[in-house]
Amino acid sequence: MANPLLKQKLAAGEFLVIPGVQDMIATVMADKVGFDFVYGSGYWLTASALGLPDAGIATYTEMVDRMRTVCRTTKAAVIADADTGYGGLLNVHHTVRGYEAAGVTAIQIEDQEFPKKCGHTPFKRCVPVEDMVEKIKVAAEAREDKENFLIIARTDARASLGVDEAMRRLEAFDKAGADILFFEAPQSEEEMRRACAAFDKPMLANMADGGKTPILPAKVLEEIGYSLAIFPAMTSLAAAAAMEAALRNLKQSGTSLSPDVPLADFNEFCSLIGFEEVWNFEKRWAR
Repeated sequence: MANPLLKQKLAAGEFLVIPGVQDMIATVMADKVGFDFVYGSGYWLTASALGLPDAGIATYTEMVDRMRTVCRTTKAAVIADADTGYGGLLNVHHTVRGYEAAGVTAIQIEDQEFPKKCGHTPFKRCVPVEDMVEKIKVAAEAREDKENFLIIARTDARASLGVDEAMRRLEAFDKAGADILFFEAPQSEEEMRRACAAFDKPMLANMADGGKTPILPAKVLEEIGYSLAIFPAMTSLAAAAAMEAALRNLKQSGTSLSPDVPLADFNEFCSLIGFEEVWNFEKRWAR
């Protein structure tokens, strides 16, 4: 059974702030801070694991394995990016079953052509709306836990087809049975308000740092009408900036020690990653 927490909190009207995770270090740190949900980002898990852009290069097999590891690592409920479903309708069916078996609680599928591209980069192209409607219906039917495993339907139509077409697609996705609607890359608060005002279904805001959508605080997003917000890039960009600063200090000074370069406590991190269990095992069984 999928983790019921997401559906429960949405039903209760609680606004959800959800960090993206790009690797298991980010995942355990989100647990430490106390987030109830994490977002398995396709862009950042691909960049972290493969060193490749989010351009449809990563395969279903690679991504479901990463999502399975995130689910195993975290105590939080996992919302997972599944791109286009990795192909046609049969691929979507297989993807939903695989992600659900991996421990995911909600799966995000978008209406781009395969291979897809990051939603905040150029040259995206969308499939006909009828094709995406079929994908949503297949995804809803494929899930085994139809009560708690949620389908997030995303449209990328804003960039190439305009706001009106994006709205038309969201309406079709709503009728097709999506549990959560995702209008990708609106370019103004006005566009965000228009989308949220049009639908009763929970709306997801993508707060992608460096992207095309204004980054707004949770209180404003809730007032606009969103139910949840993902921050997919924050941990990755923060980690990249921190690593660059540490590496520049090392190159210039020849040491890791600097008041300008904060480091996590090594002993605490050993505990976070599970070394205490290893040590307890060694105490019991080592000869």
